[in-house]
Amino acid sequence: MKKTLYSLMLNEDVVREVDALAHQLGTNRSALINQILAEYVDYTTPERRINDILKAVEQLMAPSRELVPFFAPNANSVSLKSSLEYKYRPTIKYEVELTPGDGEDIGTLSVVFRTQSSALIQAMADFFRLWKQIEDAHLAPRIGQRHRYALYDGKFVRNLAGPERDCTSQELARTISDYVQLFDKLMKGYLTGRLDAHEIEAAYYSQMRNTPIHI
Repeated sequence: MKKTLYSLMLNEDVVREVDALAHQLGTNRSALINQILAEYVDYTTPERRINDILKAVEQLMAPSRELVPFFAPNANSVSLKSSLEYKYRPTIKYEVELTPGDGEDIGTLSVVFRTQSSALIQAMADFFRLWKQIEDAHLAPRIGQRHRYALYDGKFVRNLAGPERDCTSQELARTISDYVQLFDKLMKGYLTGRLDAHEIEAAYYSQMRNTPIHI
């Protein structure tokens, strides 16, 4: 959303209280005043929508025994930690980052892992490649576009495409939560050997068919 510089005459005491509240909320004066005015005229800013979505993701994930969410108000990302069923129980961190704007993407999903085990690194890389192949085969034809993927040293990144239709913050939060939970569940199944490539694909396809919104 385009922003324009305006000059306002404000009482010094009001500005002092605004600055104190902005600091408490982890934001700045301009962003807070913008949000206050938006709420007064009943307008949802992109930043407020992102906050609502990520807060809803945190609430939806809170009961999970597999993923531990962390979200700081007014941030543009939420983190979720998960432990692998592997010796030393290495930690996986999922980070969902949303971006304001009118682009085709709404953000990114990053899967961050730290391990010294070459066998585990190779197995995870194999799973990430399998995931891309499955989505290229099943999701891309459904939404008419392919996602972008990147695999770095200790990090797998996938863009989050804008949904095919208008949806509420709660609907989008549910879609994101379900996607991360499916990814986490199937990755763990693959790494432990409980699920092979065909079973991963079948489980993915089954959920995709029953998902009303795709990202």
